[in-house]
Amino acid sequence: MKRLTPDKEWWTASELAASGLPDVPGTRQGVDDVAARSDWRAHPKLCRRRQGRGGGWEYHWRLLPVRAQAALLKAAAPLAPEEPGRMDRGEAWAWFDGLPEKVKAEARARLTVLQRVEAMTAPMGRYLAVITVAEAETAEGRPVSPRTIWGWSSMIEGVDPADYLPYLAPRHRAAPAKRRRAECSREFLDWLKADYLRLGEPSFASCWNRVVKLCESRGLATLTLKTAQRWMDENVPRVTQVFARQGERGLSKCFPPQIRDRSMLTAMEAVNADCHKIDVFVQWPGIEKPVRPQIVAFQDLFSGKVLSWRVDLDPNKVAVMSAFGELIETWGIPRHCLFDNGHEFANKWLTGGTPTRFRFKVREDDPLGVLPMMGIQVHWATPAHGQAKPIERGFRDFADHIALHPAFAGAYVGNRPDAKPEDYGSRAVPLDTFLTVLAESIRDHNARLGRLSPNCKGRSFDQTFADSYERAPIRKATAEQHRLWLMGQEVRKLHATHGQLTLHDNKYHADWMSEYAGQKVVARFDPEDLHAGLYLYSLQGEFLGEAPCREKVGFFDLVGARLHARQKAQRRRIEKQLLAAHRPVSVTELAAELAAMPPTLPDQLEAKVVQIVPMQARRPLIDRQVPQPDTSRDAELRVLQVDFAAPRPAVEPEETDITRFWRVIDIESRSEAGEPISAEDAEFYQRMQRHPVYRAQRAMFDRDGAVAIG
Repeated sequence: MKRLTPDKEWWTASELAASGLPDVPGTRQGVDDVAARSDWRAHPKLCRRRQGRGGGWEYHWRLLPVRAQAALLKAAAPLAPEEPGRMDRGEAWAWFDGLPEKVKAEARARLTVLQRVEAMTAPMGRYLAVITVAEAETAEGRPVSPRTIWGWSSMIEGVDPADYLPYLAPRHRAAPAKRRRAECSREFLDWLKADYLRLGEPSFASCWNRVVKLCESRGLATLTLKTAQRWMDENVPRVTQVFARQGERGLSKCFPPQIRDRSMLTAMEAVNADCHKIDVFVQWPGIEKPVRPQIVAFQDLFSGKVLSWRVDLDPNKVAVMSAFGELIETWGIPRHCLFDNGHEFANKWLTGGTPTRFRFKVREDDPLGVLPMMGIQVHWATPAHGQAKPIERGFRDFADHIALHPAFAGAYVGNRPDAKPEDYGSRAVPLDTFLTVLAESIRDHNARLGRLSPNCKGRSFDQTFADSYERAPIRKATAEQHRLWLMGQEVRKLHATHGQLTLHDNKYHADWMSEYAGQKVVARFDPEDLHAGLYLYSLQGEFLGEAPCREKVGFFDLVGARLHARQKAQRRRIEKQLLAAHRPVSVTELAAELAAMPPTLPDQLEAKVVQIVPMQARRPLIDRQVPQPDTSRDAELRVLQVDFAAPRPAVEPEETDITRFWRVIDIESRSEAGEPISAEDAEFYQRMQRHPVYRAQRAMFDRDGAVAIG
């Protein structure tokens, strides 16, 4: 580090003349002349009488010209090496950028003072400039001493003037803060994080109270509430806290949403659809209580215009297909459709066969939905994320301009359960009135000027859509494609023999269906008119034909029976003609041809090699010894010895329920008298205690005595 003062500070006129400093005369008389013209002796602190022999005057180096002062400082030996801890310019500016505004203002004030010193250094020298600026600053109400200014100068010594500002900032901000840290146990911190960083968002105070109580019971050190809160905020990032306490939905709110540009689209290139439950009570025909109907709407992504809509009690695929059909018929076929993953959109009628549909069970014989068959690419929005579908912004207008329409006064239910109006439930709007107001409001929604989206630029949705629609290539539907969106679809198997198809208790058949008997087909139909017939397709989407609905005929309807018989005879006649065309030779003719063929006898084969088998003696079939019976005691066994004098064995009488009961009573009597009881009697006694007949007899005996038993 360079010194701020030269090695020699006081100089005589002779020494200055001999020094060879720039802008200093080379003679003593010349130096005296400069001192007289500049009035050096008018500064008592910068000149003094020389002590010693000869006397004379000595002048301080600050009175010398600027170039002479610079030469003296340059020649001065450095006091110490360069500060090892000084930040480089990149670190200094980064550190300065993070300082509070008050500290930055102090640095700018110091820089202003030093700039004033630099401006006055040329005419009067740096020493006098420092003193003059210090006095001026003090007079202006900003007291500062020359020593302080010299200290500021030392802070920027060797620094490029463009980088003065960060080095002039108060240095106490650069030193690490010295804080006294409170001590606590690791268990306290771990338990506090476990309780606080969880779903449910418990308050920090309640978590702290529980953990403190637990630690006190175990003699562990804790922190105060405020200290623990600061520790949590310093050691656990805010985003981590939000994720732990609010889950993925809270985490997504910590970052800005994605900005998607729709300016590269054109009208009818892409649409999105969703359902909205209107905040109005409507009196629906056939339902006693008022309901809040659902609106299914399709919106153009380029302009924001609502292109088609339907109203129903709840979201369903029939309403979606109907609104989609109106969209196709009126405006054309879009190239992209954005849906959420609701059942009403992710159904097999509309989006069957679409990858990543993730709704309903996927089977190999599932038919293609209407959108894949028409070449429309389906995109699935993030579930339960309103920002993913632009139509949600339009529904916000519906909640304001439609639900709060004067015609619906008294029927408005509020947009939240806790925002119900005072007249909640006082009125229900008739369905006809609701549909009329809704249609008019949607037209006003599309025609309203002043839209601020990048594509509208102050125009209405109608104007923006019309301007692009006139220039964009629009795909129109063919007559065959009309059958796709106007109908639902079901996979059915044709009858194994005649090919008839049964759908919702209706029978459908055409003559050509017999060719596909037993096969699975896709039946497309109008859900609102099942008697209009079916259009049948293969599972691959190929159109097979139309099948009319067969009308039921009365049991004794002669006209219907004759018509059926006539059709049956006609089909039989046609099939005979077709069979004759396909079978020109009858089976009788074929049999005659087979009978006329000469018989074919097989050729007699002769063996070329013959082996002679030698004769062998015939052996018996059973070659073993036959056992012979023992007849030695036959005479003895022929004599029957009978002893008629022997007594006949006595027949024991059969036991009855009564005898068994009295046997139990006898066993009890002998037991009470102390007589021995055999094991057989003891087992009999125990068995009878569980017998239901004995238990009933015992109850009668205890109540009425022996007379009840007999």
